[in-house]
Amino acid sequence: MQSLEIIYKILYSHYGDLNWWPADTPFEVIVGAVLTQNTNWNNVEKAIERFEGDLSPERIMSLPAEELENIIRPAGFYRQKTKYLKAVTEWFIGCSCDIDAIKSRPLPELRSELLRVKGVGNETADSILLYAFDLPSFVVDAYTMRLFKRLPIDAGKTYMEVKNFCEAQLPQDMELYNHFHALIVHHCKEHCKKKPECAGCPLEVICEKISL
Repeated sequence: MQSLEIIYKILYSHYGDLNWWPADTPFEVIVGAVLTQNTNWNNVEKAIERFEGDLSPERIMSLPAEELENIIRPAGFYRQKTKYLKAVTEWFIGCSCDIDAIKSRPLPELRSELLRVKGVGNETADSILLYAFDLPSFVVDAYTMRLFKRLPIDAGKTYMEVKNFCEAQLPQDMELYNHFHALIVHHCKEHCKKKPECAGCPLEVICEKISL
């Protein structure tokens, strides 16, 4: 089994810094983390553009549900996600929207609190922690699971098993987690697709090519 650091170095050498996650503010990251559930990032961008530059906690809370649903409609599941956005925004306002104060709290405590917010599961919580608050919380997604299964990396089968494995194997470093997640997503869109395209794959020399 190849080490995660070797895989990271190969991917980073091939793709470089992907400048992930694209957002103007931490709150925009929080909104994007909710909107990206069960959809692709292009649809999230379309939804965020419909805020016309006015995306703030105050506006999310003041908008009637129907208006917010109409704005985020391109992201799909808009009625459900409207409830989730209201809930996570209420949590953020409850923290006084104070990024520094949020970041100063113990990570396990903060993560547990986020998971109690309606609509925030493991992946959404870790995305918020990593990309909005710059905290070292490794994000696992379907791309991670696919890549690890094919290489293979015996990291476990559940979200938390894989997350804990990665955090045990890698330094506790926010930038590394940020880059690695972005690289995995990009690589799985380029090569390790549902039907893999192995020609030119930078991981070809270490991959056992297990098909799903």
